[in-house]
Amino acid sequence: MDELSLPSRSRGTTERRKTDDRTNLLEDRREVIEIPKFGMAEEVVHSAIVLVADDDTATRNLLSGLLKAEGYRVFGAQDGQEALDFLITGDPAVALLDVMMPKLTGFEVCVAAKANSETRLIPIVLLTGLSSTDDRIRGITCGADDFLSKPVNQEELVARVKSLVRLKEFTNELESAERVLFSLVLSIEAKDPYTKDHCNRLSRYSVALAERLRLPSHLCRALHLGGIVHDVGKVAVPEHILLKAGPLTPEERQIMEHHPIVGERICAPLKSLRHVLPIIRHHHEKGDGSGYPDRLKGEEIPLTARILQTVDIYDALATDRPYRRAMPPEQVFSVMHEEANRGWWDDSLICEFQSMIMKTP
Repeated sequence: MDELSLPSRSRGTTERRKTDDRTNLLEDRREVIEIPKFGMAEEVVHSAIVLVADDDTATRNLLSGLLKAEGYRVFGAQDGQEALDFLITGDPAVALLDVMMPKLTGFEVCVAAKANSETRLIPIVLLTGLSSTDDRIRGITCGADDFLSKPVNQEELVARVKSLVRLKEFTNELESAERVLFSLVLSIEAKDPYTKDHCNRLSRYSVALAERLRLPSHLCRALHLGGIVHDVGKVAVPEHILLKAGPLTPEERQIMEHHPIVGERICAPLKSLRHVLPIIRHHHEKGDGSGYPDRLKGEEIPLTARILQTVDIYDALATDRPYRRAMPPEQVFSVMHEEANRGWWDDSLICEFQSMIMKTP
């Protein structure tokens, strides 16, 4: 299903209300946090570390010399194992790997690096022979980012390395932004001892349910991230409201119900989170239209948001809270089915999740 589509309504008054809601939604989305776009300083590019791995000393020294002349710092490795070790510990901006080396081939190093979450985003260039089509095909299969033919052309070497160093720097900036965001989420979670590890549980539950439903991988990843960042907008909610044990006043509830919009604005500049935005904004909607912030109904609520709210409700009822003890799973699902009968939740998702939790077919 289209995550962003909103079905039309048949009744005129409802249609006008939805149109107004959508106008407000678009206005909200214009108010995103702006990230200034700066050019990358040449000193940042040229101070990068480049790994050159080749068992032939003359080739290794030649490539190292050319790159050092351009201002790069170079680490030379004489075999595949040394290259892999430096990829893990040295965090180079780019790795140049000969395809045939002792201990580990360039292909084997590439496979190992791309399988490791700490090194998979480091661009890897394989050095191949001019007519080695098979090497290139195998390299693509192994996850190589680029190729250089031997003998290496100096201008091509410098141009390729410069381009990939810039790419790695942009990737680092994106990773840093996501790390800051996740740290912000953990700081919110840490304010309430009763929600310890709540986000990680939601992330695991959501992905497991999505995989059970055979959702595509990009939506499974969105749910993995959504489980972590769905409540990031609570950073704008004062602690006396966030941690209040009793019922909220109408004014406090209005502030609390604004947090999905704030969360969406915080995450909107990150393109890597584009599939997560519907989860953040709509995980507090209800099937009968009584939820917030957009009062969506039924399947107007994106499927990923409905998945997250299903596991969120389960986790809230199945863990201790200041005002009550955790319920056993059987009681939790009884409550959830009762609320689904009121039109609040997607009962088909509750049934699937119940089968998963209770390990029934």
